[in-house]
Amino acid sequence: MANYRTSRIIPVALVLIIIVIAIAALVSLARVVFFSGPSTSTERIDTSRTALLTTSAGHSVEMSVRGPIVANEAFRSYQVAISPNKREITTYVGYLDTVVENKRLGNNVAAYEQFVYALDEANLAKGAQLEGDENDVRGVCATGDVYEFRIIEDNETVKHLWTTTCRGITGSLDAKIIQLSDLFTDQIPDANKLIDNVDL
Repeated sequence: MANYRTSRIIPVALVLIIIVIAIAALVSLARVVFFSGPSTSTERIDTSRTALLTTSAGHSVEMSVRGPIVANEAFRSYQVAISPNKREITTYVGYLDTVVENKRLGNNVAAYEQFVYALDEANLAKGAQLEGDENDVRGVCATGDVYEFRIIEDNETVKHLWTTTCRGITGSLDAKIIQLSDLFTDQIPDANKLIDNVDL
């Protein structure tokens, strides 16, 4: 009789153990699926801010601006790139980026540090980068200007944010565009004259 009870209890105990393990696995899986998203997003923001504030070689920031979508001959754009050792502005005509003017100056770590901390105070890294088609600016804001900002580390874009001057098309940038664009152009003497020369 004792053997009969033992033989019935052991399978029931095994079934209960398997059920407990299955429930624990499902709870763990649910935590990963439903609660890991926010921490990943936070880590991305923290990583981009760290990359922005790092002043060692290989780090840089860029602002690219393009005007309205018009005929190739009338299309204008420009780019400002700042790193710990150089400052550069280039103006372009046409969709193939034919260079109109280029001005390149040296830089130093102390100046770059003040600049990137000013960008941080202006919330450059605050926005959440869009993904896939939502991050594609081709044809966006056809009648206005599109501003793109990149935080770069070792020639790789850590974060790409953009906005436009068109009403209702805000993009991913969560900062005041005038403040950021002024910070970039103020890094290069007479930058606004070069921009005015391409009528953007």
